[in-house]
Amino acid sequence: MSLLERLNEDMKQAMRNKEKEKLTVIRMIKASLQNEGIKLGTELTADQELTVLSREVKQRKDSLHEFNKAGREDLVEKIRTELQYVDLYMPKQLSEEEVSKIVEETISETGASTKADMGKVMAAIMPKLKGKADGSLINKLVQQHLS
Repeated sequence: MSLLERLNEDMKQAMRNKEKEKLTVIRMIKASLQNEGIKLGTELTADQELTVLSREVKQRKDSLHEFNKAGREDLVEKIRTELQYVDLYMPKQLSEEEVSKIVEETISETGASTKADMGKVMAAIMPKLKGKADGSLINKLVQQHLS
């Protein structure tokens, strides 16, 4: 079942169950996917769908950070709920230990040894971990291993 089909089924179920918040989030995700497809002029691949979902997660995490800073607890809860719904469609996230192991392997593959090689390592590792780990976590672990 493709992601759009899954979203359509979940949307119908949310309507039946009168889950207003979930329905709103599903519609936002679906609209983002459709807009990306229109922009590219083709059907989205699974990788492109993952990119769109990752963008949605990142936008919500950024909003969450800003709302926390501003002390807007009402909006913080709303964004946390939205994040939970978006996470349902993301692949299972890797643990910090699993990411660390992949970082070590990638550093040895690229022959990196200093922080100056960080760009080379990040370019090699991001396609491997796309959607499976948070970019800031990957960045932090690469910096730790290269120092």
